[in-house]
Amino acid sequence: MRTKSAYHESLFSMRSNVYIGGEAVARDDPRLRPGINVLDITFDLAADPEWKGLATARSTVTGEEISRWAHLPQTPRDLMQKQKLIRLASRRAGGCIQRCMGHDALSALAVGTKEIDMAGGTIYHQRFLEYLKIYHDQGLVSCCAQTDSKGDRMKRPGQQKDPDSYVHVLEKREDGIVVSGFKMSITQAPYADEIIVLPTRALTEEDSDYAVAFAVPADAEGLSLITRPVWLREKDKPGAPPFCRYGVSDCVVILDQVFVPWHRVFMCGEWQFGRRLALLFADSHRHSYSGCKPAISDILCGASALAAEANNIEKASHVREKLTEFAGAAELAYSAGVAAAVYGKKTDSGVFFPNEIYANVGRRLTGETIYHEYNLLTEIAGGIAVTMPFDGDFEKGDNKDALKRFIVRNPALSAETSLKIWQFVENIGASAMASWYKIAGVHGGGSPIMETIALGIGYDFEDKKRVARYLAGIDPALDDSHMRSLEPDFIDDRE
Repeated sequence: MRTKSAYHESLFSMRSNVYIGGEAVARDDPRLRPGINVLDITFDLAADPEWKGLATARSTVTGEEISRWAHLPQTPRDLMQKQKLIRLASRRAGGCIQRCMGHDALSALAVGTKEIDMAGGTIYHQRFLEYLKIYHDQGLVSCCAQTDSKGDRMKRPGQQKDPDSYVHVLEKREDGIVVSGFKMSITQAPYADEIIVLPTRALTEEDSDYAVAFAVPADAEGLSLITRPVWLREKDKPGAPPFCRYGVSDCVVILDQVFVPWHRVFMCGEWQFGRRLALLFADSHRHSYSGCKPAISDILCGASALAAEANNIEKASHVREKLTEFAGAAELAYSAGVAAAVYGKKTDSGVFFPNEIYANVGRRLTGETIYHEYNLLTEIAGGIAVTMPFDGDFEKGDNKDALKRFIVRNPALSAETSLKIWQFVENIGASAMASWYKIAGVHGGGSPIMETIALGIGYDFEDKKRVARYLAGIDPALDDSHMRSLEPDFIDDRE
């Protein structure tokens, strides 16, 4: 498998097409390092014998051991292992592990290309498998660029005044296609090897130029990554705690007449599958959230419990009650992910895909509770997260001894420990990273309204009406055939 050092060597040799504040920077720019540090965790876990079989898997195309982030799930256990790995890794990073996007894009392409080929006799799936072999052989890291800038939200892609509001095909050539457009809110792009581009919505025949999916190197000619890095100000401070080492970068991805050879094109003009491919990624990614969002709850719960200890109120009944709310949010979301895995389906591509209802239920729950969880932390911790003196005041000057006494609220804790707790509470609750996690908690993988729409489309409300009609005496018998669908796909009663 690819090592962390090999990943760094390749990354830092890429073309400087990352822009921060209007200036082109290399990928070894220190502002990108916090995000790279997060990805390093994924390499460390894969190299650790303790996590063999969780952080690693057996490739379906090469037969070799690979990172689970590149593995196509074949069974319910594979999906649950992905979910468990995300929670494990996210707890170490203090939040988003970022690599699930590439995994979910691969899963979407595996399923989607097979379905397109079955409908139209194309060869996208074989192309994808050939690309996946290279991906596995080289241990590549990818991100998914799905969200288009969308322009006028009341108009379809083909109706936009600026056609670059959605990524689209400019030209079809004998050797490939030329594409242009904007993608936005693309996490991890500056430290990915590959960018996988997928459609973001349902399309009509008039939008066929926008029905395109492909993979390009992250430093391809014509590709610019306008980057917003987020990190903690203490990241370069000697002795900074682990949480301060990690961060994230998001991009506006500008594709300006980017050439994509045919062997990297996985959809081109099949507008009927725009919605399907978009939802394949979204639903797989929402299942991934059943791993990372419980980890966020774990972290916020831990910070709240530490704050309660530092305030010496951890035994208060109202505090204990608030902490159980974290438990409910975390484990309900995780349980939804397990249910999505257990009740998933084997697709024609061989990929075992999570149940869309349970995946969306879990994701919507986490999106609706994230601000409440931060509110619980604020209630327990108090206002010190935004009013505490600067670090320098505790380290030097005439008042440092007095501040050491000031910071102690629980006499069982030292001044040093108390200060670390409150600095952590500030970082987790009132920093640039905290703001990122609040917004990402609502909108990452789709805002709650998108999960609501998915549930509105996919949930069988007619079955519930049949129950009500029977119980109301309108219908003489109850048709319970729907209950058969609750039987896991992989269980055979004949065995």
